[in-house]
Amino acid sequence: MPTMYKPFEVFIGLRYVRAKRRNHFISFISLISMAGIALGVMALITVLSVMNGFEKELKDRILGMASHATVFDYSGDVQDWRIIADEVRSHPEILGVAQFINAEGMLVKNKRVRGTSIQGVLPEQEPEVSVISEKMISGELNNLQPKEFGIVLGSELSRSLAVLPGDKVTLVAPQANVTPAGLLPRLKQFTVVGIFEIGMYEYDSALALIHLEDAKILFKKNGPDGLRIMTTDMMSAPWVSREVMSQVSGKYRVVDWTQQHANFFRALKTEKTVMFVILTLIVAVAAFNIISTLVMMVTDKQADIAVLRTLGTSPRSIMAIFMIQGTVIGFVGILFGILSGIWLALNVETLVPAIEGMFQIKFLSPDVYYISDLPSDLHWNDVFVIGSVAFLFSLLATIFPAWRAAKTQPAEALRYE
Repeated sequence: MPTMYKPFEVFIGLRYVRAKRRNHFISFISLISMAGIALGVMALITVLSVMNGFEKELKDRILGMASHATVFDYSGDVQDWRIIADEVRSHPEILGVAQFINAEGMLVKNKRVRGTSIQGVLPEQEPEVSVISEKMISGELNNLQPKEFGIVLGSELSRSLAVLPGDKVTLVAPQANVTPAGLLPRLKQFTVVGIFEIGMYEYDSALALIHLEDAKILFKKNGPDGLRIMTTDMMSAPWVSREVMSQVSGKYRVVDWTQQHANFFRALKTEKTVMFVILTLIVAVAAFNIISTLVMMVTDKQADIAVLRTLGTSPRSIMAIFMIQGTVIGFVGILFGILSGIWLALNVETLVPAIEGMFQIKFLSPDVYYISDLPSDLHWNDVFVIGSVAFLFSLLATIFPAWRAAKTQPAEALRYE
């Protein structure tokens, strides 16, 4: 057996990949296998990047309002909030602390009535823990002044009430006043001083902000309901918030964003996992096209296999030759798929608007969807996992044809040659 090529199985396997086929259909099937794997890998990388982009966008919008962690007092109102805020701010990974009051109410304008989540805030503290001041489309958050009873509404809420800055709305609080005529709901007229738009229907349609001092008066509060905390990194918020509060004396409860929105983000993760499995099956189908390619190749190369066996090549080496050939086909397809998938994932935010402009269509209409663009967030670990799984499928697809080649009997193969 020639020894100039070590290992000679690699040489012969690569030569079979480059050599022209007597049966051109085999070459066509090889190209289809490569293209199928490339398209599957490209689709998987692109779709997961877009899903990562949506997840990041939703996290930014939700946590832009919900804060990374919230501190509550088991006894009710947080009376010593100044001491707690000072101790929390001393931690190097805390960006901001703000007190708040949460309550429910109804806003009334003429015959229009809307249920509303009322949040009492301090305009000077709110920018530390939320992006509300950056999302004002009319007026400013600083227009909320104590005892002037101004109110800032979400864009959808203001639209449903048909109000603009300067208009009056009546806030009906759930607490009641005791009068000689009996229990009467507590009413207070507020002036709309601003309108914000977060881009999440949950907030834009049901959230209203008033000054913290006005909320104390209206809802008869002695102190804030709690403190909202913003950390340097939202992923570390759970352990940072608990570490900070463990050093604060008193009995307080800390709820981080992973607990507040656990079901929502768990659903996103499940959806991403399911999509990965579905698209991986597409890659698997494309990878297993290699089986048909190699089976036909083994049939086409019966005489070559018989000659190699006659020269002393072991069945293991024959098997290795065809496994190398199938692996190279899969690797080339995976490489093209990864490169095209990365390029598409990095450029999808510019390609989609270009296609929309070319055909005068809108894939995600802003009238229906609050995220009207296709965001993309490429994770390199996703690329590595996708490439590894596709390569594993390609490798597994070579085993059966290569095993059949190794079982070829030289006498039977050369009988009709």
